[in-house]
Amino acid sequence: MSEFDIVIRLALACFLGGLIGLERESLNRPAGLRTYTLVCMGATLAMVVSQEMYFRYHNTVGADPGRIAAQVISGIGFLGAGTIMREGANIKGLTTAAGLWVVSCVGLAVGAGLYLAAVTTTGLVLLVLVYFFKVEERFTGAREFKHFVVFVQDRPGQIGRVGTALGDIGVHIKNLTLSHPEGDQLILDLLLRIPPQTKPQIIADQLCEVEGVFKVEHQD
Repeated sequence: MSEFDIVIRLALACFLGGLIGLERESLNRPAGLRTYTLVCMGATLAMVVSQEMYFRYHNTVGADPGRIAAQVISGIGFLGAGTIMREGANIKGLTTAAGLWVVSCVGLAVGAGLYLAAVTTTGLVLLVLVYFFKVEERFTGAREFKHFVVFVQDRPGQIGRVGTALGDIGVHIKNLTLSHPEGDQLILDLLLRIPPQTKPQIIADQLCEVEGVFKVEHQD
């Protein structure tokens, strides 16, 4: 492999990784333009080094040109794990982590000289990131979670009545925490998944109509 080929491959990796990273950067994701670009170029360099070592030493030792590439695929998982965060019932960063894994594969393809595969994959990744979110939102609805605190009377069946009232308006309980202050009250700490275009105030009004509910607190 000539030095010119190596420079071309690294430059193409920089460009393709930057395209995907730019989309992530525009959405203020944990990994953005620089991270994606560096991952793609690093994977390309790893593949170039792996090939060069094979061509130089395959006559004297049993070199495996795919060994370094395999380590890139497994190693990128540690970087991707750092972008995943949990907030209550929400898990964020999975798409960013998957993007890092894919962009490392793009880098390996560039390093192996598979330019068409790398360019095609980059285009498809951008298509998925930019347009599939709109398709997902259209068919499944926007997923939004809200936190509610409900003060209810401590009596049998009270939690069931609250759940029934929420189910009637299409609201799902993702997490429920109970606390028992002094007296005959229960405090329900609820994390709710609400349908698109449903205002939190509508949910609060629905809960207030339930028998045995004293007060509802929520954040818009």
